[in-house]
Amino acid sequence: MKKHFITGLVILLPLTVTILVLGFLVRFLTQPFFGLVSNFLAQLNIVNKGFLFLSPDQVIKYFSQFLILITLFLITICLGMITRWFFINALFRLGDKILHRIPIVNTVYKTTQEIIKSLFVSDKNSFKQVVMAPFPSPGSYMIGLISREAPPNCSKAVNDELISVLIPTTPNPTTGFLIMFRKKDLVYLDMKPEEAIKCIVSCGVIHPGSQPPKPASKETF
Repeated sequence: MKKHFITGLVILLPLTVTILVLGFLVRFLTQPFFGLVSNFLAQLNIVNKGFLFLSPDQVIKYFSQFLILITLFLITICLGMITRWFFINALFRLGDKILHRIPIVNTVYKTTQEIIKSLFVSDKNSFKQVVMAPFPSPGSYMIGLISREAPPNCSKAVNDELISVLIPTTPNPTTGFLIMFRKKDLVYLDMKPEEAIKCIVSCGVIHPGSQPPKPASKETF
């Protein structure tokens, strides 16, 4: 019985975590437009009947999310094509300057822009180095990813060199803590970020370089 339970857990847990993460991303991307699209579909009476075990409201909900995701995907591709054109690119630069001059809006816009550039455009090795960080108390360690050097004001305040480290939580690595550690307190690991994430998501079951555990074979008597 125990082996069968573990086998089912090995199969079910990764699937559950994947569904939860995908569900969070779908809700995050579709929520701003969901009300508008669902009301539009309800007025058209296109999907006013249930489907299989889904009620009419559920059909409208899922169909609205599907349409929003497809639309966002197509818009993203179109924006990527348009920005390659010189004239349109110049207009985007003009809009960028205008947004940088609007109070409050410029703070949110500039911060988001810097984060996106750091993650996807910059040559810096952000989140490339895996470390063991003393957290939540000295003598215990958690796996973390180095973001970059801490802000100079923070390092100056303690008169020591600080490093910003992201500490992902288990089993959902999309949340975590951003903590500044002294450089000498970090233990640098020869481990890929992908391997570290696998270890975190699996709650330490999967070690770097190891294969996922195989389902238990049928007992023979």
